[in-house]
Amino acid sequence: KMGNAESNAYQNHLSRFLPEEQSDIDGLFDTLSGSSGSAGAKNAKAAKKTVTLAALQARQSAHTREPLPQPMTARLYNGMKSIDLPGKSSGLSEQIAKEQFVIFMSNLLKGNADEKISIIMRMIDKTGGPLKGKQIQEFTEDLITSLVHVLSYRKELRGWSLENTRDSSSGVKALASELLSELKLPDGTKPVGSQLLETNFDQSVIEDWVYRVPQISVFLSVVIRQGLHVLHSLPDQTNDILNLVPHCKGIKGRGVVSLFDIPAIIYINSHLPAEMQHKWQLLFSSRLHGESFSQLCAHIVNKGPCIVIIRDLDGFLFGGFASHSWEVKPQFQGDNRCFLFSVFPTLAVYTYTGYNEHYMYLNHGQQTMPNGLGMGGQHGYFGLWIDSDYGKGHSKAKPRCTTYNSPQLSAKEDFTLDAMEVWAVGDTPESAGRKGKKSILDVDPQAQALLEMAGKSRQSEGLREPMEEEEGDD
Repeated sequence: KMGNAESNAYQNHLSRFLPEEQSDIDGLFDTLSGSSGSAGAKNAKAAKKTVTLAALQARQSAHTREPLPQPMTARLYNGMKSIDLPGKSSGLSEQIAKEQFVIFMSNLLKGNADEKISIIMRMIDKTGGPLKGKQIQEFTEDLITSLVHVLSYRKELRGWSLENTRDSSSGVKALASELLSELKLPDGTKPVGSQLLETNFDQSVIEDWVYRVPQISVFLSVVIRQGLHVLHSLPDQTNDILNLVPHCKGIKGRGVVSLFDIPAIIYINSHLPAEMQHKWQLLFSSRLHGESFSQLCAHIVNKGPCIVIIRDLDGFLFGGFASHSWEVKPQFQGDNRCFLFSVFPTLAVYTYTGYNEHYMYLNHGQQTMPNGLGMGGQHGYFGLWIDSDYGKGHSKAKPRCTTYNSPQLSAKEDFTLDAMEVWAVGDTPESAGRKGKKSILDVDPQAQALLEMAGKSRQSEGLREPMEEEEGDD
């Protein structure tokens, strides 16, 4: 009877996978259990095939660089081992049976939140009892580290790389803290700081957290698929995995390191409207295009929705998402999809409050109105402001910005700009110049000379710049 119950549960889990997925999982298990050879196949019936932690780790280090960091491999092993099989004394064996392996894969890749949660609890701590905030934090940091590592290892960063982005280690901690800030005790309170690390959380609280923070399940799914190289190329990839990292355009071969790190790109991208999550293109970088407000305007006007990121002299990183093309005009523009964000020292997104419609503002060369680029708040009191006298800015919020409920984003209220980037997101609007069309300035060098004498910036320069390396940028 016991054997029957076991095979039923096993068959139910197996039936969640398509035939080609089943053979993928069978192949992985055979490789891990060392029985893919013909001799192994003969003995398979005699000795039931199992997988050990050593085999999982060996698979990892069979490569020159490991697809997954060792701590995550150990967590996956604990998750597999925690699955109770009918008629087996639970958790005593150090070896993983095929049934445990398949149920683990089925629960984490195809399961609902309830099925995922008991395994995640054991991956956080193998005893599975109430967990301290510190243990949940360590798991979350391991998970994000593994995600960045495996995407880099499998060349799935889509034009981003660990070389052209800032170091991810502070980003891993910042993203983990941001996700942990969603942990709520049964009475609805959210412990913070050292209190969070020492608090005990029981299964129902962690279950609620995994429900409300979809990144945990998405990241885990990617780490398993790409780390163990299983079910990674099949069409059932959900959209949130598909656009986890946007395609990166316009940075290749230009020797620039972005102000963003990989965890921040993943986090900010997830807050963009869905139709803009597939591609980011560099429009302006103060290190490439110089520190000039007219250069900034020339590169960002009429280029569609974009992300502005700033580093102040104290090393704080922050910015905003503009949902519409920037236009130079003396009034507010944009809509309630705009938001402000912080990347360092904390990672957070601040969305509109409904208090006013001061989403975005860009003005230049006007006598009567403020000249500069601003988001949120009001004239002279913006949540984010870059003065047209390029290099100065402010982030005012006493205590919060009215439009976005954001705190002061810079280290000091009035800050000095150290570096700035603007990234167009989604597809470039039709109006932003046709590919390959010659500009009047190409045809008539005299017109160009006259413009330069008049001190006018060459708007068309910015349009063409990133086109050269559009090709093969993935």
